[in-house]
Amino acid sequence: MVETAQAASLKLTPRLELELARLLLLQQQEQHWHGGLPVLVLDRCWLQLQVLAVERLAAELPPDCTAEAPELEAFRQCCRQGLSPAAAEAHCWREFGEEACRLALKRHWQAQERGHGGWTLPTYLAFLARYRQSLTAPGPRPLPLLVLPRAGSGESQRLLWLVAP
Repeated sequence: MVETAQAASLKLTPRLELELARLLLLQQQEQHWHGGLPVLVLDRCWLQLQVLAVERLAAELPPDCTAEAPELEAFRQCCRQGLSPAAAEAHCWREFGEEACRLALKRHWQAQERGHGGWTLPTYLAFLARYRQSLTAPGPRPLPLLVLPRAGSGESQRLLWLVAP
């Protein structure tokens, strides 16, 4: 879920509110896209705010890309072309090997069971595109804040775009 919010609406500690205000002010001075742009990550359980450079985001919070495994993509492509699931599976086994196909599927299922809070490769790429676009659009420059889900809650992470009041 993507939404715009003001920092004051997050109900944070006064220290975190001051830090957010400072970071929002700095964000307004940015003029172009670069890897050092800030991305805020809020761990609600510990009320910890981490500032990551956008170029470090994927390393610190790796998006789940198991659904984009070549074996699974090939299977979906075969099905879109009209092959039955059994025929698509046989095709993929010939192309990639039975073990590779099973391993790709197993990794994908494991990632689904662990949960990724909605942080998938398509979500991550859409985030990057929106962040880049926000720096070229006229008006205030929003600051992205990822609110991490509570462990074991089954919640998705929230992506907020903070704007100055």
